[in-house]
Amino acid sequence: MNAKNTANAYKRQQIMSAPPEELTLMLYNGAIRFVTESILAIEKKDIEKAHTANIKAQNIVREFMVTMDMKQPISQPWRQIDEYILHCLIQGNMKKDKVQLEEAKRLLVEFRDAWFQAMKQVRMDKAVGK
Repeated sequence: MNAKNTANAYKRQQIMSAPPEELTLMLYNGAIRFVTESILAIEKKDIEKAHTANIKAQNIVREFMVTMDMKQPISQPWRQIDEYILHCLIQGNMKKDKVQLEEAKRLLVEFRDAWFQAMKQVRMDKAVGK
């Protein structure tokens, strides 16, 4: 088995054994990585790579939208922001507009950071018996 296959097998195992909150964090990190790849590809005039990376980021945002529990009070405003992120990604992809992609990335980073802080808080609360 070569190094790439070993890395892929490890990544698959990591995903399969991760709790849901960790999977969400991985998805945020993936979306941010794909938006960054799309921006860099636009700068290098590699339109196909920019498109492919952008579509991957769009797919992750769509996954967030369809799996959101709309019974929670925060869900409606959160979904509206997801819709805006998706809009920025689509516009950025169609127009190869880095400004739109940077806006999507900024919001994804904010969401990811908030998610990470919430995960830390839950762990701390569990550790002290709350």
